[in-house]
Amino acid sequence: MEVAQEFDYIIVGSGSAGSVLAERLSADGRNRVLVLEAGGSDRRFFIKMPIGYGRTFYDERVNWKYETEPELAIDARRSYWPRGRVLGGSSSINAMVYCRGLPADFDAWKNMGNVGWGWEDVLPYFQRSECQVDAQGNAGPGGPLYVSDVTSQLHPLRRHFFAAAKEMGLPYTQDFNGPHPEGVGVYRINTRKGMRCSAADAFLRPAMQRPNLHLETRALVRRVLFQGRRAVGIEFEKDARIVSVRARREVILSAGAVNSPQLLQLSGVGPAQLLRQHGIDLVLDNEAVGGQLQDHLGINYYYQCTEPTLNNQLYPLHGKLLAGLRYVLTRKGPLSVSVNQSGGFVRSSAGMSAPDTQLYFNPVTYSTAPEGKRPLMNPDPFPGFIISFQPCRPLSRGRIDICSADPKVAPTIRPNYLSVQADVDAVIAGGRLVQQMMRTRALQGLVKEAIAPVLDSMSDAQILSDFRQRCGSVFHPVGTCGMGPDPEHSVVDLRLRVHGLEALRVVDASIFPSITSGNTNAPTIMVAQKAADMILADNEKVRRHADQTA
Repeated sequence: MEVAQEFDYIIVGSGSAGSVLAERLSADGRNRVLVLEAGGSDRRFFIKMPIGYGRTFYDERVNWKYETEPELAIDARRSYWPRGRVLGGSSSINAMVYCRGLPADFDAWKNMGNVGWGWEDVLPYFQRSECQVDAQGNAGPGGPLYVSDVTSQLHPLRRHFFAAAKEMGLPYTQDFNGPHPEGVGVYRINTRKGMRCSAADAFLRPAMQRPNLHLETRALVRRVLFQGRRAVGIEFEKDARIVSVRARREVILSAGAVNSPQLLQLSGVGPAQLLRQHGIDLVLDNEAVGGQLQDHLGINYYYQCTEPTLNNQLYPLHGKLLAGLRYVLTRKGPLSVSVNQSGGFVRSSAGMSAPDTQLYFNPVTYSTAPEGKRPLMNPDPFPGFIISFQPCRPLSRGRIDICSADPKVAPTIRPNYLSVQADVDAVIAGGRLVQQMMRTRALQGLVKEAIAPVLDSMSDAQILSDFRQRCGSVFHPVGTCGMGPDPEHSVVDLRLRVHGLEALRVVDASIFPSITSGNTNAPTIMVAQKAADMILADNEKVRRHADQTA
């Protein structure tokens, strides 16, 4: 084993959280910071071109390509979970939708005992990152993460969706991240001048110019190193070599909701029986490590329509060439945005106290077989659109656990989908909501033919049965190293320090006490901004104490 350098902070993972931490912890020049990333460079055309995520969806060069165990509630199918294995993590391969979530999501965190994590507490940390770009392309003041209004590049088909929502009495919102996020509208996305703006672009790459920040790519972390119950370093593998690095102040796991609990367990922190089963020396017995897994499930409904859609532009070879030429020359057009163009947070019925369903309206159909593994950029040869829904706040909880002491072996993922009756009810309510929307005059005139299975004639039982057969993850796993004040039922405390251990924190989506209503990238970045303040404040206290006692 090689013994390498010593750093103040070691960050595992360069994704949405790790990139923020790298920038913040290295900013004053006093701290030596090491970032370890299992993947390689994000300098790839299909990462930088926004619609290119359809090509990275199954690309093992940048994607962990996880799968769950067969889930009984979804007809014993495995759910595919793409996760970024590249600089920027999943922010380099996601659909770029930037939604903070609803204020009630974070007030719920606070009400669970997580003092300091309510909406008013976290809002400044969202704002710290964001640079708002208006529909004319003008960037306002703020942070380095571009949040762009790309309305001018979107397909006009969305007007039918908005008209349908108006018929139903659903509100319209100008900005899902504004003061009134409820309703339908246009999604803001993380692009800058027609190119993806990932966490690596916004935070990590500028920080890499600093001499006190060191990045190691293709570095597979094997375990956290401990002296007693204090984290003192990391062991990783690179180029067939095993390297040990030391941390003077803290080790920070930002490897995501799959890999952070996996790494804790590989390091001896987790359910004692599981670790003994795999011959791993126990550092701390905590059943919560890997538990409380949550994820959003969604489903698409496909329609042929009477107006041209993106299919008409992007299915023919000449259309692809024209769109490609336009993008290369101007950074505009359909390749400069996500296919997730419109949608919203709405109530499935008037009796709901808050929005409980997220909608998507996409002016394209890229496959009539959602389980197929062809790239998502191959549209169908007819005009069509997709309408989708996901229940916002599922209550079902699952687990992620190692199945080997070998860090190269993927962990076992058991989401335990639809195991709570309220989640089943939410599926039926969402299906009924889409049925109602498709029966509006606005969409009846747009639809030429529904592509089977046809939602319109389905009963509650059929809606649920179809959902079980065709639903899929919306790729928002959270909660596997959950935050909470009780060390028996959570993994990290309110300052994201691992309960019962020293100098070890987890900072990523795995710490969410409960899933947020929408896309999880924005709140993950928020968590990292807040964590950075706490880490710097805690270690400044240590510095002052050391100076006083010297």
